[in-house]
Amino acid sequence: MQNELPFWQQKTLFEMSSDEWESICDGCAKCCLTQLQDEDSEQLVFTDVACDLLNDETCRCTDYMNRSTRVPSCVTMNKSNVEEAAAFAPPSCAYRLLLEGEELPSWHHLKSGDSKMVHERGQSVRHRVRFQREIDHDDIQDYIVEWPADKG
Repeated sequence: MQNELPFWQQKTLFEMSSDEWESICDGCAKCCLTQLQDEDSEQLVFTDVACDLLNDETCRCTDYMNRSTRVPSCVTMNKSNVEEAAAFAPPSCAYRLLLEGEELPSWHHLKSGDSKMVHERGQSVRHRVRFQREIDHDDIQDYIVEWPADKG
């Protein structure tokens, strides 16, 4: 009898093929938001300030292959750093959820079969961001928002 479980329930993140790994991303682009760390609590908070390489309509990087070169602060999550990088990922991040032993949300495209559902359920940054080039970085604390931390 063949195992009927989907690959993300059969394998750890570390066992996935490159294609499987890439398919785990839900396309929310919350990882493209600037985060700040509270000086007192050390808690990470999100802003609605996105990387200038983000396409606000598609929630995809406009230069995905070169993102880490063009934006040195961009964290490219991969199998070798996922445990550290997941700490900076939003709570709804599929990589973080799987790493923590949790299930993918119902709106995730691998479960729903619909890559647009992440946007329809309000779990993406689509049309909710401003860009780094548009703000005075001395005022970045004025752009702190809570919605990216919503687990969905």
